[in-house]
Amino acid sequence: MQNKRLGCLSGTGILTAIVTTLVIAGYAYARGGLLYNPGPLNAQSGAALGGVTSHAETGGDCKACHAAPWETETMADRCMNCHREVAGELQNADSLHGKMMNPVQDVACRSCHSEHRGADAPLTEMDEATFPHETIGYSLRGHRLTVTREPFTCADCHADDVSQFDLQTCDTCHRQIDSNFTVSHETSWGGDCLACHDGVDTYGANFDHNAFAFPLAGKHADVSCSDCHANARAIADMKSVSQDCASCHLSDDAHAGEFGADCASCHTPSDWKDATFDHSRSNFPLTGAHQQVECEQCHTNDQFTGTPTECVACHADPAFHLGQFGTDCAACHTTSAWKPATFNESHTFPLDHGEGGTVSCATCHPNNFTTYTCYGCHEHSESKIRSKHIEEGISDFQNCMECHPTGREHEGGDH
Repeated sequence: MQNKRLGCLSGTGILTAIVTTLVIAGYAYARGGLLYNPGPLNAQSGAALGGVTSHAETGGDCKACHAAPWETETMADRCMNCHREVAGELQNADSLHGKMMNPVQDVACRSCHSEHRGADAPLTEMDEATFPHETIGYSLRGHRLTVTREPFTCADCHADDVSQFDLQTCDTCHRQIDSNFTVSHETSWGGDCLACHDGVDTYGANFDHNAFAFPLAGKHADVSCSDCHANARAIADMKSVSQDCASCHLSDDAHAGEFGADCASCHTPSDWKDATFDHSRSNFPLTGAHQQVECEQCHTNDQFTGTPTECVACHADPAFHLGQFGTDCAACHTTSAWKPATFNESHTFPLDHGEGGTVSCATCHPNNFTTYTCYGCHEHSESKIRSKHIEEGISDFQNCMECHPTGREHEGGDH
């Protein structure tokens, strides 16, 4: 039978392996372990994490960061053992680290945080092309090229420290693009650009105000932002602006507050003077024929407050009244129509004679309202009245109401 034993497991092979291993180990020992160390660890001090203030303080304990191939723990797990705050961010998909470490990105800690490059070497280096900049509240989608039409680099905005940003950078760049606009814009809104801007102009020229609670309709669409959002310095200030009409139009209120602050109950954004006023809200509701009267007939020269509500302000006392009925037109007339009129409560002579029924004014006042006659009604005639009164010994019978104040025949017996 042929012996098929592997040559590497022969005595010579095994002895060679042992000697080689001892030589390598001895060389590494003589060099202080440098053979297995790609370079010094970062020595920059920070907050104490995992019992050390820098990676260099691990004292060459590789397993503090590196897991053996047969262990279930990974290098990223050991990063999290010290960097607890980052471990917390990973549970929040909206955070910076949560966004970067999702399965789609498939980014490991060491993809951005390199080591063994020297005691003073930076611990963070990122590829600006893949870094999700929007997770820190500012997208680079609107900042692809510099003023000189060169692609932006991190150093263009952050210099030597990606964790720092000087707002003067915005001013410097945008003054080169349009100096006049930049100066005017900063005068209106201040210099804290990041308080409103997110890199994609969410609140820029293409902002759709109609998608919010106060759509811009009519002439409101032509108003500049600063007219309503005066002195706003952040998005919170923009959102806190009052939406009631009076906050902007109080100085235009010709009603002196008489109709409250809800301008929209009468006015529309299309035209301030195109108003529909519910007069029933005032102390002079419009009824009857008053509803057909044009506003200007009562409110001349755009004067609304203080307009008199007495009838005689519009309806002068007719000449045929001869000033006998005062100024309370409503005592006889209604707003439905000026005629017919009723005159009962103030009439000194009962129109029904106390027996019911009414008569027209002209029956008793054929010529004017200052004189009256009892002739021509019922069986009354001047000859009959004369004959009857003389029969009773009454010679003065022309002033009928002196003896008959209620119109009854027998009430004048005591006279």
